Amino acid sequence: MAPKVLVSDKLSETAVQIFRDRGIDVDFQPALGKDKEKLLSVIDQYDGLAIRSATKATEKLLNAAPNLKVIGRAGIGVDNVDIPVASKRGIIVMNTPFGNSITTAEHAISMMMAVARQIPEANASTHAGKWEKSRFMGVELTNKTLGVIGAGNIGSIVIDRAHGLKMKVIAYDPFLSEERAHQMNVRKVELDELLEASDFITFHVPLTDKTRNLLSRENIAKLKPGVRIVNCARGGLVDEEALAEALQDGRVAGAAFDVFAEEPATASPLFNLSNVVVTPHLGAATTEAQENVALQVAEQMSDYLLTGAVTNALNMPSVTAEEAAVMGPWVKLAEHLGSFIGQMTDEAIRNIQITYNGNVSAMNLEALNCAGVAGIMKATNPEVNMVSAPVIAKERGTKISTTTQDKSGVFDGYIKIKVVTDARERSIAGTVFSDGKPRFIQIKGINIDAEIGEHMVYTTNNDVPGIIGTLGQTMGENGVNIANFTLGREAAGKEAIALLYVDDAVPGEVLGKLEDTGMFQQVRALHFNVA
Repeated sequence: MAPKVLVSDKLSETAVQIFRDRGIDVDFQPALGKDKEKLLSVIDQYDGLAIRSATKATEKLLNAAPNLKVIGRAGIGVDNVDIPVASKRGIIVMNTPFGNSITTAEHAISMMMAVARQIPEANASTHAGKWEKSRFMGVELTNKTLGVIGAGNIGSIVIDRAHGLKMKVIAYDPFLSEERAHQMNVRKVELDELLEASDFITFHVPLTDKTRNLLSRENIAKLKPGVRIVNCARGGLVDEEALAEALQDGRVAGAAFDVFAEEPATASPLFNLSNVVVTPHLGAATTEAQENVALQVAEQMSDYLLTGAVTNALNMPSVTAEEAAVMGPWVKLAEHLGSFIGQMTDEAIRNIQITYNGNVSAMNLEALNCAGVAGIMKATNPEVNMVSAPVIAKERGTKISTTTQDKSGVFDGYIKIKVVTDARERSIAGTVFSDGKPRFIQIKGINIDAEIGEHMVYTTNNDVPGIIGTLGQTMGENGVNIANFTLGREAAGKEAIALLYVDDAVPGEVLGKLEDTGMFQQVRALHFNVA
């Protein structure tokens, strides 16, 4: 059955057609995003939800969507999606951070020019029949210092455009490397230096706990007198009330804001100030940008639903279509290894240690980690997936660590997962053969070569005669057909293990008969999702 996607906000017909062309069953209802009750009543039918800003993916809506696998936001901001709840429910949240980068950067440059030359006030005055040429004395941008806060996708475009205007550019961005700064021909500085040296300041960072009120009352006091502030990024980055006071007393010469702490903004301390230019969140509002993000989100969602490729996800490592094809068997192996551990472990896990050896160590380890942790967590919560597993592990206080190693031993690559509880340590390793089939190659440090089947039985025992006979006879007498039988031992006469791959689930009474022989320390039925 084809995946089913609901488009509940306005997307272009071209974007909707992309879903159809890719074989997705798409339901285009652009008015549904504003009808909360109707949306709530139908959301359980869909695998994907494509939105802009009108649809609110709240906890209530997400809890009513048991089949939802992905939410795609055509645009950058995801303030209308409850990402923590989506993550817990295993729903990938994607956005389109690049489709409107140029448009937003151009708007920031336009706003900077507008406030430098007082264009909106001059326009209104002239339309009113006045000719107040001497009233609107502006400033040039040439040779002025522009402070860019955030040098990512949009900030880097602003920097490039500012160089074209012959401005001196400095940037504050904790994640900006010196090499990248050199490539952009920008000087990297600390925040205080930027505040003190800039003639214009423009924001291009997301709103997080660390960036909220970045331009606080305290930081406003550090500004160079006569500075002009531009914010086309996110409301809440600037203390609007403190900035309004600085604008009124002349310390700040002007401001241009496209975003506000409360939106829709019907009132703000910045409104009705003659030296402030305001627009209603128009940064991404061009025909080209709206089309670009719509097409991009349709492609991203289709890729995920059809191939497992993850692009621009906010709560899941990205996996390209090429990676998904190559990594598929390794992802499945990581899940099987985790599933074995999860089914064998009855106590709380304190640490999960994952080792990648050989060729697998060069793959997308974040995604493989998610698969392994998901396999462990599914033993106690079948609804867990690669998105929700790390969240649940963190909530449980489980620490996850990753180690990579060069090729060692006979295998080109392998994955080993070890867990630590208050009572014990448990480990298992596996590899993928050239036929693409995952195999278990070591359990508890004991080497084996076990094909993985849907139904398996795992036993531990002392290495004594009669084990094979007892297992075979007990299964045969009770109608259980063995598809594959693997043995391994630590050394002669010491600890040994067996893995039986059987055609059907083994009844509890059959497991009980094995336990009653007194020959086994452990007898456990296992189930693996091999589909």
